[in-house]
Amino acid sequence: MPAPSPGPREVLASSPEAGSRAAAAGSSSRGLLWHLQDKRLRLGLFEIDPGHELHQMTCMMQAGLWAATQVSMDHPPTVSGQPVPCTDSKTRLMQGFELGTLAGPAFARLRRSLGLADEDYQAALGPGGPYLQFLSTSKSKASFFLSHDQRFFLKTQRRREVQVLLAHLPRYVQHLQRHPHSLLARLLGVHSLRVAQGKKKYFIIMQSVFFPAGRISERYDIKGCEVSRWVDPAPEGSPIVQVLKDLNFEGKTINLGPQRSWFLRQMELDTAFLRELNMTDYSLLVAFQPHFLEGDRRAPPRGSLATSVRGIQSPEESGAQNRRLLPDAPNALHIVDGPEQRYFLGLVDLVTVYGLHKRLEHLCGTLCCLGRTFSPVSPACYARRLCQWAEAHTE
Repeated sequence: MPAPSPGPREVLASSPEAGSRAAAAGSSSRGLLWHLQDKRLRLGLFEIDPGHELHQMTCMMQAGLWAATQVSMDHPPTVSGQPVPCTDSKTRLMQGFELGTLAGPAFARLRRSLGLADEDYQAALGPGGPYLQFLSTSKSKASFFLSHDQRFFLKTQRRREVQVLLAHLPRYVQHLQRHPHSLLARLLGVHSLRVAQGKKKYFIIMQSVFFPAGRISERYDIKGCEVSRWVDPAPEGSPIVQVLKDLNFEGKTINLGPQRSWFLRQMELDTAFLRELNMTDYSLLVAFQPHFLEGDRRAPPRGSLATSVRGIQSPEESGAQNRRLLPDAPNALHIVDGPEQRYFLGLVDLVTVYGLHKRLEHLCGTLCCLGRTFSPVSPACYARRLCQWAEAHTE
């Protein structure tokens, strides 16, 4: 199979405002067309420097997270045999703002189970370097950030979404215990931020599926449908960091080789879990990374697989948990090595309940989309459709 064509390389601009000013040069028009073009030019990663409109807020997030992680380090969670409450909530008063930590002990234990040291977590999310803002084509009103090393992803959430996440946290943890190599994104923390007497802003922290990002050539957000699932690709050679969608993926294949059966089985297990929680509209993130650089025809690394899997008690238990040999690489739970490519795979956006709002969207889609597949469908249909997409696009 020919390798996917190289995609855009990463670039960091000083701030999206700088990009906006450049895009507006020589033009006095401020109409809708200009704003659409402006957003298009601002796609990608931007360093949140002192001139950025979100600089003050992210500095507060960094200071608050450093202090909250220090509390976790000073008061580690109880031993793993005892239950940890998922309703725990602590608020820390800082200079000019307050940071809330929700279910702190539960997430601290989860981070430890992943082998993530508090010191590393604190260093990446604390004031050691500016956050990066990610601007995308998503319809969501959420804000997206990456830690300075791009290891952790932060996303603002509505209060209702946070309530759903916390309500299902015990079952989420239980699912990861049963299936340690699950494709579900690893949630690492939930927090709130309030400045003075303003409204609380909620945000979650998770491991970035696309880490480490070096040499990633293409990124996709897959929902298994057609409507609104096309993104105009950046011009060839553009440095814009872009996440494409389902229709952009046409003609491509994920060549997993002998690991295909593991992947399809894990998709079944994870989507069945989300179906039981009445979840819909989540995404399968996919990224391509060549095993070797252009012009380097050496064989891909064959010795990168771990020689052992932690915690396996027997072949029977390994099969029941659907474990696999993990690559010897950072973020190994989201990395699968195929014969020609390294793939980054993960299920994200896990808090959309199929309630009244989504049911109305489903009704509108049925009336308006004229047989084309669209995102808002029942959890059972959504899970089945995404698994079918995975089977059809892997080999």
